[in-house]
Amino acid sequence: MRYFLLVFSILIFSCNPQKNKIQAENIIDQTIIYSGSNRVSNSDISFVFRDKLYTAVRAKGNFTLTRSFDNIKDVLTNNGFTRFVNGSKVDLSQEGIKKYTGAVNSVHYFSVLPHGLHDEAVHKKLLANTTIKGEDYFKIQITFDEDGGGEDHQDVFIYWVGKEDYLIDYFAYSYEVNGGGIRFRAIKNENYIGGIRFVDYYNYKPKNNTITLQNIDKAFIDDELEMVSEIVLEKVNVKPFY
Repeated sequence: MRYFLLVFSILIFSCNPQKNKIQAENIIDQTIIYSGSNRVSNSDISFVFRDKLYTAVRAKGNFTLTRSFDNIKDVLTNNGFTRFVNGSKVDLSQEGIKKYTGAVNSVHYFSVLPHGLHDEAVHKKLLANTTIKGEDYFKIQITFDEDGGGEDHQDVFIYWVGKEDYLIDYFAYSYEVNGGGIRFRAIKNENYIGGIRFVDYYNYKPKNNTITLQNIDKAFIDDELEMVSEIVLEKVNVKPFY
């Protein structure tokens, strides 16, 4: 019976793509509100990640994202990327700009999820619901347009959103840079600072290449993933703009 219901739900979703899209968008909208991520767009946020200081100022559609370590300061804005060494601007190749832009942007992007999931370039699809460790979750797939989706627009994400609290406890993604791969993150800790939910994660990868992004939650349940790192934000500070 359970198998029949699962197949039936998948058929409903596949036969009603517009309804599926609306449902997925509504769930993500609720997730953004319940996590406080709607506050991110007008805020000054700073944190330390792996001994580097990150700052993010976002206001009225403009942003300035920085990463500082040793005598280096990387600055990413709406107008592009700049690196400073000892306070002086450094000329970089296009390859260098792309590399450092991705490094800075990815940390800031992950730090404030689900902020950004309402952008026009983001496409949401509701997958079959699932249960992890006794908790029921909506399972939502995220893909991106090439136009407006960033350098890594080909990446695919899946988010597990709690049915009771509409918060993300798990997410996974496939990526193509550096040879490609799949990662799965499970919540380690959460903190609300300035009304915004910040989450630390355990970071896993598949133990074998038969595990796909679509079934990685089952692999997690079956202990078929291995932990490769912990994603921990330290000294988080939030100054909201009103």
